Amino acid sequence: MAANGGTKAIVAALAANLTIAVLKFVAFILTLSSSMLAEAIHSVADSGNQLLLLIGGKRARKEASAEHPFGYGRERYIYAFIVSIVLFSVGGLFALYEAWGKLQHPHGIEGDFWWVPLAVLIGAIVAESFSFRTAILESNHIRGKQGWVSFVRTAKQPELPVILLEDLGALLGLAFALVGVGLTLITGNGIWDALGTGMIGLLLVAIAVVLAVETKSLLLGESATRGDVAKISQAIEADGTRVIHLKTLHLGPEELLVAAKIAIGASDTGRDIAAAIDSAESRIRRAVPIARVIYLEPDLQRTEAFSRDHAADAKPQDAQA
Repeated sequence: MAANGGTKAIVAALAANLTIAVLKFVAFILTLSSSMLAEAIHSVADSGNQLLLLIGGKRARKEASAEHPFGYGRERYIYAFIVSIVLFSVGGLFALYEAWGKLQHPHGIEGDFWWVPLAVLIGAIVAESFSFRTAILESNHIRGKQGWVSFVRTAKQPELPVILLEDLGALLGLAFALVGVGLTLITGNGIWDALGTGMIGLLLVAIAVVLAVETKSLLLGESATRGDVAKISQAIEADGTRVIHLKTLHLGPEELLVAAKIAIGASDTGRDIAAAIDSAESRIRRAVPIARVIYLEPDLQRTEAFSRDHAADAKPQDAQA
């Protein structure tokens, strides 16, 4: 699983969403507010998403096998991608469908429990705020000096960005619902309730699209960060060994494959080459601990070949980093 911080954020979000979902369904039954129904479905979808993330983390810990020699680390990316689909279909599209139906036949908040949706929404905002705070604190442990947009776009651990966006979406959705329900109670016009529901749907669709795009990139295979690539290159060259070209690939959030061609002297013996490779691998693992799979290919040091290969590889590697 993600580190303990990721698990803590997921569990906090799951506990909050399950509790809030029950309260929202009660409020919908008592008032027939479409905003409350959309928010209840939103919370159910979020709860299912957090369960999917927990399942993905557990499956990713399976040992490598002959059929999957590099392990199952990318299971976390697969389940995060499924989360985006669930959020889009169950959460976003349902809310838009409900909003359309309510716009065709608007009605006010019904029954004597007009105050229930307001109480539930305010309580849900408080609960979601605690969940969001937990996700922010846990993300800060690995975010470093990155901005939040950069963190969501470049994080190799999918759980925290997913929880951050879900919690942010939940808070904004609750605000939309609160405005829609409040204006419906004040004016008696159910159009406001429908508009609040529609805003919730559009918000969830937008978040789902962002998650799908970013997780798709992880599924396709991303290189190490620019900083880690530099550390690996420096580690290889620490004893004077020259890097001809270097490629990296995330096999999972905490597992990196490193493949490099390194230059050797024409007079180096097999023993010298093996010792140089072993030493370089040790330095790489010290510099970047998640570099678990390392392949170093020796090649004769040819100045023209080095210049040509290095120039060809520099631009793609920079783009991946």
